[in-house]
Amino acid sequence: MASDSESISEADAANELMRLARQIARHDRLYHAEDAPEITDAEYDALVRRNAELEAAFPNLVREDSPSRKVGHAIAASPLSKVTHEVRMMSLDNAFTDEEVEEFIARVRRFLALSGDEPVAVTAEDKIDGLSCSLRYEKGKLVRAATRGDGQVGEDVTPNVAHIEDIVQELKGDDVPEVFEVRGEVYMEKAAFLTLNEQLMADARAQAEAKEEPFDESKVRQFANPRNAAAGSLRQKDPQVTARRPLRFWAHGWGAVSSVPGATQHEVIRKIESWGLPVSPQFRQCGTLDDMLEAYRAIRDGRPDLPFEIDGVVYKIDRLDWQQRLGFVAKAPRWALAHKFPAERAETVLESIDIQVGRTGKLTPVGRLKPVLVGGVTVTNVTLHNRDEIARLGVRPGDRIVLQRAGDVIPQVVDNLTREEDRPAFEFPDHCPECNSEAVAEEGEVDVRCTGGLICPAQRTERLKHFVSRAALDIEGLGEKTIDEFFAKGWLESPADIFRLRKRRDDILALEGWKDKSVDNLLKAIESKREPDAARLLFGLGIRHVGAVTARDLMKRFETLPALREIAETAHAKEGEERAEAGSEAYSELVSIDGIGPVVIEALGDFFHEEHNKQVWDDLLSEVSPPPYVVETRDSAVAGKTVVFTGKLETMSRDEAKAQAERLGAKAAGSVSAKTDLVVAGPGAGSKLKKAAELGIEVIDEADWAEIVKAAG
Repeated sequence: MASDSESISEADAANELMRLARQIARHDRLYHAEDAPEITDAEYDALVRRNAELEAAFPNLVREDSPSRKVGHAIAASPLSKVTHEVRMMSLDNAFTDEEVEEFIARVRRFLALSGDEPVAVTAEDKIDGLSCSLRYEKGKLVRAATRGDGQVGEDVTPNVAHIEDIVQELKGDDVPEVFEVRGEVYMEKAAFLTLNEQLMADARAQAEAKEEPFDESKVRQFANPRNAAAGSLRQKDPQVTARRPLRFWAHGWGAVSSVPGATQHEVIRKIESWGLPVSPQFRQCGTLDDMLEAYRAIRDGRPDLPFEIDGVVYKIDRLDWQQRLGFVAKAPRWALAHKFPAERAETVLESIDIQVGRTGKLTPVGRLKPVLVGGVTVTNVTLHNRDEIARLGVRPGDRIVLQRAGDVIPQVVDNLTREEDRPAFEFPDHCPECNSEAVAEEGEVDVRCTGGLICPAQRTERLKHFVSRAALDIEGLGEKTIDEFFAKGWLESPADIFRLRKRRDDILALEGWKDKSVDNLLKAIESKREPDAARLLFGLGIRHVGAVTARDLMKRFETLPALREIAETAHAKEGEERAEAGSEAYSELVSIDGIGPVVIEALGDFFHEEHNKQVWDDLLSEVSPPPYVVETRDSAVAGKTVVFTGKLETMSRDEAKAQAERLGAKAAGSVSAKTDLVVAGPGAGSKLKKAAELGIEVIDEADWAEIVKAAG
């Protein structure tokens, strides 16, 4: 089934991304910091994949706390000392299909501006399900071992790894660099995992017998899987406990080094192996895409016979100079990819279909299921997306369906096994279940929306919840239940009413569950947002198609909310020749901002065209005073400047050039205007170069740009 990421509204996508960020952060903490996961790897991958899918469809919605920006999780309170990694330990982006692997290679070609016939060699190896660990060797001797933690700070486990036979205390060979940090995975084999759990049960039984106490098997803490057994065993305060656990290790990369002993991934991994550390026996080179997919299938097919758990295959671009050019995104290298194995499917009964109303009025059908275990997790709900999807699947209460947990937060229905049974089709409502207003689908849209607008309680409360959410104003203490309660009391009608709650202190205190301290803490949290971040405030208003990133991009350009409103209203104005000309200039200024297109401009214009929205805006700004939006930039020759690249770039792709500009604290724009500071022109530069000359903007060539990049380090 095709994903709904193309048909879902931006507002609904923002809400879902908010929920995903919270869910994934929680599971990251359970997995990385507490070694106590509640879901399987397949289910976690589904959450991350859905997040990536939505971010790809709505790049303007990428959140500050997006899972795509984070690695692991901050380590929990622990007796182990903390270690700051000299080179951050990153995670990997995932692929689930052959087509996504093909696109990975295509992205590499585009980024490096490679010709179509230039070979792109990669390495491939099985992705073991273990705990990331770094081993720092100085003059060949092991001086420190650390877990990944959140990628920046991990835990010191040096005494513990001394008991892992695979990890040598001294590298052998005359060619070991002065400093070399090996990175790899600590894991536990499946048989050892089963034995360990049996031993834990036996030990608990023996302790109960010794104390003459009744033995309760349900209270014995056992490990859920080999990965958690490995993590729990390595992160012990007492190294002697680790010594009794059969842990293994293999290397797959490196971090901080004084020198790199090779020009390719393959050469360096083989060198690490020659020094005495094990690497994957299935590590290999692949010269073509077909070779990569053949390696994947071979490893996948042999998976059941392996003594340890794996969950995919890792590809890495072989040439290290290309790795360096490709660099990193927020949490992962552009030069590596994890090709994950497919998720599980299961059958169950669709017992009912409920209709939920979202912040933008969208009616979303949710299937209630007879509970079923999918990938080790009990599933009770499934999203049915929209009216068209229900019709496509032909689902009705009572149908037997097939679920799949790949690619969505709530699993997808991939088949209806009882479609042909003679029962009436499900009738999608034509009126809102919350306010009974008419529910319609606009021309060209598949989503059915309530037309009640702000008279619909579901929409009003959802908008308020969005306004106070973490990515927006982030008002602590004003949660969903509190908003529902205050709304029901008539105390909250619009965002500005939040800042008038101080007048209702006694009313709030009279409610059940509220005390002086909790009321004062809430009011203090609200008052602390009287001078909010302008971009967060703009995002919090829930203007359609204006997500968190788009809001930041707009505020970077216009700095204040009144300035943004003026340009948006001017761009939307059409009456009169003079107004039309002013509108055209305003439109051009808006569209010159990277990521801002006609859809966003129209949404801004529509928002300010509605009288009620202007009243909400004015009312809110009478209560709050956002300071001018200021962007912190890195110290470089182009930090804080707007750069435009034009013409053919010969040593790098356009994407690589823009990435360089952003790393240097500059803004890469798509068109030349009076606000452009620098134009980098290659051969074939045309109208942009001419306009730069007319405006007196500095123009340099690609070699000059390379010098700026080099000088910035």
